[in-house]
Amino acid sequence: KRVVSGSLDKLVKIWNAETGAEVCTLSGHADEVDSVAFSPDGKRVVSGSYDKLVKIWDAATGAEVRTLTGHSGWVTSVSFSPDGKRIVSGSWDKTVKIWDAETGAEVCTLSGFSTKVTSVAFSPDGTRIVCGSVECILKIWDAATGAEVCTLAGHSSAVISVSFSPDGKRVVSGSLDKLVKIWNAETGAEVCTLSGHADEVDSVAFSPDGKRVVSG
Repeated sequence: KRVVSGSLDKLVKIWNAETGAEVCTLSGHADEVDSVAFSPDGKRVVSGSYDKLVKIWDAATGAEVRTLTGHSGWVTSVSFSPDGKRIVSGSWDKTVKIWDAETGAEVCTLSGFSTKVTSVAFSPDGTRIVCGSVECILKIWDAATGAEVCTLAGHSSAVISVSFSPDGKRVVSGSLDKLVKIWNAETGAEVCTLSGHADEVDSVAFSPDGKRVVSG
């Protein structure tokens, strides 16, 4: 029933998805907002910004709940875990951080990239995290231990968007190389390459039944 958006104007806005009316504006970031997401229960919103901060907001009132500090570079991607208890963030500081969504405490830092992290996502069961980076690779991590599970290599340019399939068995990625790739999330093996775009692919997602992929 609602849509959340982040903008270069440093604001987060919540909209009524039926009428298109603006519900509220969340103001507090000092630079552009690059990533936003609702919590699974729809009660909170998380945002990541070029001001190097992650913020949690009350989705009903628009009030800022807390600010998560720790990144030393632009925060490019944020997401809640499926149970809403954790938040993952990716940054141009080459790290991925997992946070306690209730307290704002940093749980762990995943630091296996040699360059900027562009996209992060939890698996549907919350046990793994997939991350894309400017160095053309994806990595899958154990969300509980922070251990690296596997590296997915095959793109020839920066990976901009990543997402798990609904069953958690596959990962889809979009890249500056104009390609979409589907991967085996258990082994890291490339399943197939989807070509057809004439320019960079900035966003990818599986359909709810996992039978289709959309890319833009």
